Amino acid sequence: MKFRRILALALVGTMALSATAFAEGETTEITMWTYPVGDWGNAEVMDGLIAQFNEAHPEISVKVEYLDYTNGDDQVNTAIEGGQAPDIVFEGPERLVANWGAKGLMVDLADLWTDEAKEAIYDSVEAACQSNDGVFYEYPLCMTAHTMAINRDVFEAADALQYLDEETRTWTTEGFINAVKAVYESGQDPVGAVYCSGQGGDQGTRALVNNLYGGTFTNEDHTAYTLDSEENIKALQLLVDTDGINFDASIAGGDEIQLFCNGTLAMAFCWNVAQEKNNAEIIDFDVLPMAFPSESGEPQLCGGIWGFGIFDNGDEAKIAAAKTFIDFMANDESIAADSVKASTYWPVKDLGNIYEGDELMTEYATFIPYMGDYYQVVGGWAEARTAWWNMLQQIGTGADVATAVADFQTTANAAAGQ
Repeated sequence: MKFRRILALALVGTMALSATAFAEGETTEITMWTYPVGDWGNAEVMDGLIAQFNEAHPEISVKVEYLDYTNGDDQVNTAIEGGQAPDIVFEGPERLVANWGAKGLMVDLADLWTDEAKEAIYDSVEAACQSNDGVFYEYPLCMTAHTMAINRDVFEAADALQYLDEETRTWTTEGFINAVKAVYESGQDPVGAVYCSGQGGDQGTRALVNNLYGGTFTNEDHTAYTLDSEENIKALQLLVDTDGINFDASIAGGDEIQLFCNGTLAMAFCWNVAQEKNNAEIIDFDVLPMAFPSESGEPQLCGGIWGFGIFDNGDEAKIAAAKTFIDFMANDESIAADSVKASTYWPVKDLGNIYEGDELMTEYATFIPYMGDYYQVVGGWAEARTAWWNMLQQIGTGADVATAVADFQTTANAAAGQ
C-alpha cells in the first residue's frame, strides 16, 4: 500500500468535543488500561506522560492499569461482562477494531479522524483503524514493520551480498534464491528455517510466502483468506525445493531468533528492532536487517499498529475526557514525540527523525515505508493462525503443497464465516 509523504509535524488542532464537557471546577476521572507496548507498560514513564497531560488538563484525572499479554484479554473481558470496562484501552486493531469494536462495545472516533489526521497518518494505518463499514474504533499512535535479517559476515564470506541492495535493504526473489544457494554451497546448513511448531512469530513466515511472488493472505476487504493463489503455492513450493531452507516443526519464532543469534542459522524470518536490542549481548556478528524478497523488489511488510480505543460505558463526560486525552497524547506538539518514543516504535505520521542520534532506531526506520496491508483484522483470525502452522508442518513432512493449502483455505474461511 502506498504511503503518503507528509512534511508537517504533529497534527495540532482543537477537537469538537461533546457538549457534556467538563464543568468548571470539576474533575472527570477516567481509566486507561494499557498492554505492555514498550514503556507504555512502565508506570514510571506513564506517570511522567500523564503529569504533562495534567499540566494542560488539570480537569481530567487518569488512572492507569497495566496489562500483560498472558492475562490481559481475560481481565478486559471480565470487566466488560461485569459492566466495569475501562474508558481507554491502548492496544492494536486486532483487539480494538476486529474484536471489541466489531461487537459494538467501542465508541466511534470519527471526530478524532479530522481531515488533517487523515492527510497526515499513513494510508495503511488509517485503513486498519476502521471496521469494514468505515467506523473508526482506534486512533493510532505508533507502528513498527517486521523484517527479516541476515548474518552479514556469513553472506560476505560466501560472496552473497552481491544479490541484495544494502542501501535500501531490499532484494528480489531471484536474488534471494541466488544468495541462499551461495551461502549453502559455502558450507552453511541450514541457511534458514521455516519454523512451525506453533504460531509464535508467524508474521515472518506469512510475509516470506506472500512476498516471494506477490501473493496475499486475505482479500482487500479483509473478509476472506486468499492463500490458495498460484503465487502463494509457487512460493511455498520454492521453499520446499530450496537447499538450505528447512521446514522445522521443532521450533517457533522465538527459537528461530535464538538459533540466528548464536550463528546456527544465517538468516531469521522472525525479526524486528526489538530482537536486535534484546540480543545485543550474545550476537557476535554484523546483523543486516532486510525486507522480505519479492519478484519486483518492492516488499510489503507485516507490521504492528498501536493506539487508543474507548469503551462505550454510557458516560458522555468520560468519553469526552478520554478523547481529550487521546488527542493530546497523539497530536499535541509538546508530547506526541515523547508518547511515541515511550512505545519504542515509530510514529504513524511524519514527526521527523524522533530517534536522531540513535543509529539502530534510525536504521530500522528504513522499513516503515514498506509496510503493507494490515490484514490481521479478518474474521476467524485465531483459527487461521493455527491452520497456518499446521499447514506448514504438513508441507514440511512431504504433503502436496496445493492440497495442504486447500485444507488451510477450508479451515480459515469457515472460521471467517465464508
